Amino acid sequence: MTAWVALLRGVNVGGVTIRSTELAELFRSLGLDGVRTVLASGNVVFEMDAAPDAREELKGRIERALRDRFGYDAWIVLVTAQELADAADAFPFDATDTARQPYVIFCSDEAMRDELLAAAASLDATDDPVAPGVGVIFWNPEKGRSVDTAFARVLAKTRFKASTTTRNLRTVRKLLG
Repeated sequence: MTAWVALLRGVNVGGVTIRSTELAELFRSLGLDGVRTVLASGNVVFEMDAAPDAREELKGRIERALRDRFGYDAWIVLVTAQELADAADAFPFDATDTARQPYVIFCSDEAMRDELLAAAASLDATDDPVAPGVGVIFWNPEKGRSVDTAFARVLAKTRFKASTTTRNLRTVRKLLG
């Protein structure tokens, strides 16, 4: 069995409201085991007898089910629990710095990840500390600035919507149980 984590984008913000119990029921109806939701921001941990190379088929199946059940244009980033743990362990900034937000941006499309990293390279690293990771980007903006820095404006562009989602490092650790 592979432990998976589905990171839903845009849930319980912008008019898309999904109760955790309904979300868990949907995942169970897909035949997934050990389903649990974490926080109310679209995080679902589950198990399935599928290797990581089945990711794209599983991702598509979950996105279709979300669209059909909840009537919104659903996008998820699907990672294994091991990939999630690896990202948490690799966070390169001081996660104890209370003046900053420790973010992990999960990317399901490597080209989009590379484009974001290229954009970040031309920005002020003091204002927008960004670092690459395997399948992720680490970002460490000042608290209260996660929507108004130059990198935040790049990340908010529509073309990244379907392939990225951001989680606070504390949320990532909660997902690991």
